[in-house]
Amino acid sequence: MNNYIYILIMALTTFIIRVLPLTLIRKKIENRFLRSFLYYVPYVTLAVMTFPAIVEATQSEISGIAALIFGIVLAWLGVSMYKVAFGCCAVVFILELLLI
Repeated sequence: MNNYIYILIMALTTFIIRVLPLTLIRKKIENRFLRSFLYYVPYVTLAVMTFPAIVEATQSEISGIAALIFGIVLAWLGVSMYKVAFGCCAVVFILELLLI
């Protein structure tokens, strides 16, 4: 019986979070701070979920951190995403070979 109560509470919470903004905010948001905050929320959420996984996916955290830094530098320089991914994989592969 408790499982059904938990599921009901989770469903109501999810429903309220998704429906409440639609019912309360009907006009365009004019506040610059709030608009910029809402603009960056998806990017921050993706980064918070992705960056720890990058570091923890390897056998040693050192190779994960090195690949993350290498990927950030390549992306900053404007290298294509395919080359960034390949470069990060190469860094992890080489460091894992050297660290074992």
